[in-house]
Amino acid sequence: MPVVALKVDVDTDRGTREGVPALVSLLEEFSAPASFLFSLGPDNTGKAIRRVFRPGFFQKVSRTSVVKMYGIRTLLNGTLLPAPHIGRRQADLMRGVRDLGFEVGIHCYDHFNWQDYLFKMTLDEVRVEFGKAIDEFERIFGCRPVTAGAPGWQASAESKQVYDEAELLYASDTRGQSPFFPRIQGRTFRTIEIPSTLPTFDELLGRAEYPDERIVQHYLDLLRDDRLNVFTLHAEIEGMMKLPLFRDLLKAWSDKGVTFVRMEDLAHDLLSERDSVPIHDLVMAEIDGRSGTVATEAA
Repeated sequence: MPVVALKVDVDTDRGTREGVPALVSLLEEFSAPASFLFSLGPDNTGKAIRRVFRPGFFQKVSRTSVVKMYGIRTLLNGTLLPAPHIGRRQADLMRGVRDLGFEVGIHCYDHFNWQDYLFKMTLDEVRVEFGKAIDEFERIFGCRPVTAGAPGWQASAESKQVYDEAELLYASDTRGQSPFFPRIQGRTFRTIEIPSTLPTFDELLGRAEYPDERIVQHYLDLLRDDRLNVFTLHAEIEGMMKLPLFRDLLKAWSDKGVTFVRMEDLAHDLLSERDSVPIHDLVMAEIDGRSGTVATEAA
């Protein structure tokens, strides 16, 4: 039977406030564990409008109804409106997710800053940026984080070194086929990667070949019995406007006999046989349905 791990990227203040509780309720209904990765600092979503000049970005915005999904208020955060500090505003909610038994980790401190400027940061600047996320995580949860998953699947040699320095149990920054230790320009890093193996909703929505009524079957067709299936969802999409569609997907997976696994448990199992985990190159590459390049497990 297929095995599925769920990772929830939480990008915005509204997604934390509205999408996360909706997802928690739905996941509990299906007894499905998930790893919630929180954005912990300012919500500067409005600044992302600069990406309009990237190849493919305008097409993605047009087909995914970004305004409906995120709302006007969120799309003005950090530009015409002040950027709300998510960690300070939503700390009680985040702790509540942890107290219900869900895994929690770091998505980022400032989503916009990491996704758009990581490759312009020096090693020390990456340390500062990720250090702010660690500090906020410790303030909220009273413990060190064990995992992180980068905004927009943006990962560099500098960010991987900082993860190693933070002694994370595992990371989920990449797109790929199976867990691996990442190697960049000949240097191998010790924080194991558990990549997302399935496309995200926003990579399919609005495309003529993937109308909503065909998406669930498409995901069923993509499931593999011979390896872990990792699905990344977003609080702002599956937790809000597309919550009914995500419920249909969970039901279809459950009806198929899918086993849902906790990513932290999976990481412990993998590291118990560390020598059997392969080393693969991590490269930045384009993937279908997403603008720009993302961290990818090289074949």
